[in-house]
Amino acid sequence: MSEVPQRRLLPGQSARVRVWNRETGSVTTVFESVERLYEAPNWTTDGQLLINGDGLLWLLPADGSAPPRQIRAEGLPDVNNDHVLAPDGLSVFASANDWHIWQVPLTGGDARRVTPDDGGMHFLHGVSPDGKRLGYVRLDPSGDDWWASATVHTIGVDGRDDHALTTHPGPADGCEWTPDGAWIVFNTEQFSTTAGHAQLARVRPDGTALEQLTFDERVNWFPHVAPTGDVAVYLSYPPGTTGHPADLPVELRLVRTDAWGEPVTLVALEGGQGTINVPSWAPDGSAFAFVDYPVKNLS
Repeated sequence: MSEVPQRRLLPGQSARVRVWNRETGSVTTVFESVERLYEAPNWTTDGQLLINGDGLLWLLPADGSAPPRQIRAEGLPDVNNDHVLAPDGLSVFASANDWHIWQVPLTGGDARRVTPDDGGMHFLHGVSPDGKRLGYVRLDPSGDDWWASATVHTIGVDGRDDHALTTHPGPADGCEWTPDGAWIVFNTEQFSTTAGHAQLARVRPDGTALEQLTFDERVNWFPHVAPTGDVAVYLSYPPGTTGHPADLPVELRLVRTDAWGEPVTLVALEGGQGTINVPSWAPDGSAFAFVDYPVKNLS
């Protein structure tokens, strides 16, 4: 299968890694690059942000005290922006452009391929709290419209015991476990007759009790429940958006997990793809990291 070209910054564009503080509501830019397009921060247990850029994995201090440093991963193909830390903090699972999921020691070392050659495309989004299973989105590469085939699956970290949790119609994405392991939250078009109109939903890890969570005119993606379990952040696109493209006026919205219909807009920004594709909360739930992509007026 052919690889997808790596995203690059547009002329005059920068990638800003930013942190929202839950106590103060303030947003701080901890790193900005005009040379490399960074995406999708995870937050490590020792106060670093794991990001991707130019097909590589990087670690950046969450306080911005040093520039990103590359994780040396032997045998790892170029990665995309789907990467999630293992609960023990010792390794990261990452989707690569060979359409497989790999495991890499966070300190660097040999990469291990997780997913089997089963004819599907595998895009990682979650790791179970006990570290035993991965939540991923499976696509069928045989047709022209890959996204239309997207379904949520879980698989063991040993690459065995694959289970589908969602079915057609309606593609799904962005699946991850809640901190208590009771639910998998994700976005899906399954509840809409309008193409592209994704809303948030949840399902039990065994595939039962599917439930729609948001009901609005916007296109909602990538729900991330805080480690405290009481709130979640998600990415909200303008009405009519199809897929999860880059470089649009989007919002990050905060919602209580007992009141998904009452979101509050935290930040309005230029972004989308790359902004919060993966879980981005600090381990104690005190802050949230994201990336935006402003473009300066060059005229």
